[in-house]
Amino acid sequence: MNIRPLFVVAAFAALVGCANDPAPIEQLRLSDRAVEQAKAVGATEEVTEMALAQTKLVEAHADLAANANKQARMQAEQAELDARLAEAKVLTAKSQEQLSQVDIRVNRLRKQVRDAQ
Repeated sequence: MNIRPLFVVAAFAALVGCANDPAPIEQLRLSDRAVEQAKAVGATEEVTEMALAQTKLVEAHADLAANANKQARMQAEQAELDARLAEAKVLTAKSQEQLSQVDIRVNRLRKQVRDAQ
């Protein structure tokens, strides 16, 4: 019995198995949740990163349907990151607005204290 043909078949099967990326189902779930979370804090498509996240998520689902798993995974990962950035930008803007309001109140109180003296 010649082992060489068995070795070639086994090596080929291993290479084919490595070439097929698994479906990125969990990554798509994470990306879907990240987009929903960004929406929940107020991110809209007016935030550039949110628009990108939604576009990439649609592309990731289309790639998954076309069995382009590697491309689907990359698109889903990028969508998740874009959604998280959009969320961070919205939360930062809200924090800055609150800080501005507090600053206005502090200045008003300082003026009142000065005027009372």
